[in-house]
Amino acid sequence: MNLREAQGPRVELQLPAALIRLRDASARSLASILSDFFDSADDVLFGMADRAGSNQDQIAYFDAMRELRLRRKTMASTMLAWVTRAFNEIGQFDPMPRSRGMEEVDQDSLSLVDDSELEKRVAIDSLITKLSSRYAEPVRLLGTRIAHLSGHRELAERQMPLSPEVICTGLGLASEDLDIDIRARLVVIKLFDRLLVDRLVPLYQEANRLLIAEGVLPDLKHAPRGGQPGRSTASRPVPPATTATGTRTASGETSEAQSGVTFSELTELLHRSDGVGGGTAAGPGHTGMSPELATGDLMQRLGGLQNSTMTSENGQVLPLSVLLSRVLNQGPDQRLPVNQVDGDVINLVAMLFEFILDDRQLPPVMKMLIGRLQIPVLKVALLDRSFFNRGGHPARKLLNELAMAGIGWTPRSDSQRDPLREKVEWVVERLLNEFTDNVELFDELLKDFQHFMDLDRRRRELVEQRLRDAEEGRARHELARDRVRTLLDGLLEGRELREKTLALVNEPWRKYLEWVFLREGEDSHAWQAATELTGRLAWSLDPEPVDETTRDELLKAIPGITDALRSGLHEISWDPFAIDAAIRDLELAHVDVLQGLVARRTQKAVENELPAGPADELAAPGIEELEAAPAEAPAEPVKDKPEMGAPLSVPTVEAGPDMASTEARQRASEPERPAGTEVTEPAPAQEPEIGSDWMEQAAGLRVGCWVEMPRDSGRLRCKLAAIIRATGKYIFVNRNGAKVAEYQQSELARALSEGRVVMLDDGLIFDRALESIIDNLRHNRRD
Repeated sequence: MNLREAQGPRVELQLPAALIRLRDASARSLASILSDFFDSADDVLFGMADRAGSNQDQIAYFDAMRELRLRRKTMASTMLAWVTRAFNEIGQFDPMPRSRGMEEVDQDSLSLVDDSELEKRVAIDSLITKLSSRYAEPVRLLGTRIAHLSGHRELAERQMPLSPEVICTGLGLASEDLDIDIRARLVVIKLFDRLLVDRLVPLYQEANRLLIAEGVLPDLKHAPRGGQPGRSTASRPVPPATTATGTRTASGETSEAQSGVTFSELTELLHRSDGVGGGTAAGPGHTGMSPELATGDLMQRLGGLQNSTMTSENGQVLPLSVLLSRVLNQGPDQRLPVNQVDGDVINLVAMLFEFILDDRQLPPVMKMLIGRLQIPVLKVALLDRSFFNRGGHPARKLLNELAMAGIGWTPRSDSQRDPLREKVEWVVERLLNEFTDNVELFDELLKDFQHFMDLDRRRRELVEQRLRDAEEGRARHELARDRVRTLLDGLLEGRELREKTLALVNEPWRKYLEWVFLREGEDSHAWQAATELTGRLAWSLDPEPVDETTRDELLKAIPGITDALRSGLHEISWDPFAIDAAIRDLELAHVDVLQGLVARRTQKAVENELPAGPADELAAPGIEELEAAPAEAPAEPVKDKPEMGAPLSVPTVEAGPDMASTEARQRASEPERPAGTEVTEPAPAQEPEIGSDWMEQAAGLRVGCWVEMPRDSGRLRCKLAAIIRATGKYIFVNRNGAKVAEYQQSELARALSEGRVVMLDDGLIFDRALESIIDNLRHNRRD
């Protein structure tokens, strides 16, 4: 099913005038962006084909280039129509429909997809992830304004007409117009990632500016903490960045015009928090007219410190203040104070790394590696003051990427190679050895590390997809077994079946029922027919109630039941010899049932012919006389085997004198109770109830979030890979995509409440650190 079929009928709504103007302006902006993309794509594809390492790659590049030339207008029209539809059907349009509920099994979503479709889906999801991470703040601001303007307070973030989900699924839909194979199609999607993502700058800028000019929440600086109202936490492939550094532009950067806190505002908060002039991490800032340490000299000294040991004897990373004391206090003639601005930069960077090194989300090894970047990052901040308020700064993005990669990292044994740790160490070593004042090195290493993580993420996503498919298939099998078990228990309850016929129902026929359920579904005609046949089979083996027509009905029904049973077992390829044996046993059982019905009819006829008389004369000696016999002369137990088909009767044991005296002694030994007092058994110990907030937290977990749980006398970091709707299971995997744990929702809520499972904040670490610093400075200022 493609995206067009998934959306169903279209229902256009009457839009507010401001939203119509936003729709038209966005369409013009997107048309211009797509035109620039197609112009650049031709040159890039030609260069990629020229450098291709194999004929297959070269053919894929040329195919993609030819199709993009021929179908650029069609693709642009498809994309613009998709975004326009998201506006026209706002609140009803969903680019990525969710499952209907845990109690329903979506058979389409549980079916296996071929590798080409899976690769395309992974590529689109990866593109959504990149856009969501880069444009988190402007998307939330725009979504809040659109929700306010349209009146759809429950508008999910993915339903916002310019959300990453709408744009990326629109690009995927446009790529379906290309007459190329999956290899070339993936090249096109990769081009979207490479060329289009950074071209979306005017889209979000102009959209927010237009709504501000229309008077829609003009004073809004930060979107609500949870996104716009009604935001669905499960609708995003990655968590939004929580930042207090202002509005990010569409390139992921934060412009000072839209920034919540600029560098000058940070320094003002810093000074007011300290009371007077800001002191540096290595000493007080200088504000007088005596000689100062120039920024160039400070940079030169930091360069000499960059390759020195940055850890203490116990392996802990030394704080920046200790590191700076080595270069700022080297002798009486070198005790020059730093200038005020440099002192502010040093203080801010020191506080940033203090947060990072104290952050429990990062494993100690990753903290140590990232902590070694204190001097290079300080040098970047001294060179470029926009480092603090520009979200797209390469040094800042590299720190975020390293931290996000480290969240799911767990140590390996000495004998195992650890590619992620080796890559992070390589990045750190290159910065320490090569960085002077060339900030471009951060950009180069950022792209290289992102490429490494993209390859690793793609491999893990394929492994996780296979795991999800397997778990969902297992969930369907469990559901089928439960439905069949319930059906058979209900039909066989109170019926007496021969051992061999019971084995037939519980083994091959149970398999047939499960097969029908899995293949056709619970609402299918085939399942209803199989259920009806099972009921007739159970009735034919023990017909109740019995009347004069029962035997005739059985004689008519048995051939059809037998034939249908044989056909069903052949359909699941059961052993033919076992089928013949089972059918013979079934026929013998039917003969016994028919004979039993004849015996009942004969017995009834005899009873009707007997003359009427006193009941004690007509009653035959039997169980009644034995029950009335004195207790001291018990009868010998009857060992004769009961007739086949006759119900077994359990003799009733009456209380004799000994039993009565025993009960009397027991009553006498019990303490006396007031009249009317009920005897209550002690209630079994029950586990404490789970609070509703913990249940809500468990229900709100999104696929992709990281948690920490106990494992093998330690703590294991793992990711929520899937929520199986059919069974309500939460499946967790390690960083390699291997399953490590599964929980039901109530079990997970209890584990969260008891602290056995701890949520990890996988937001951007630099933004979280800066937000913490701002909150602390403002708090100190109020105090």
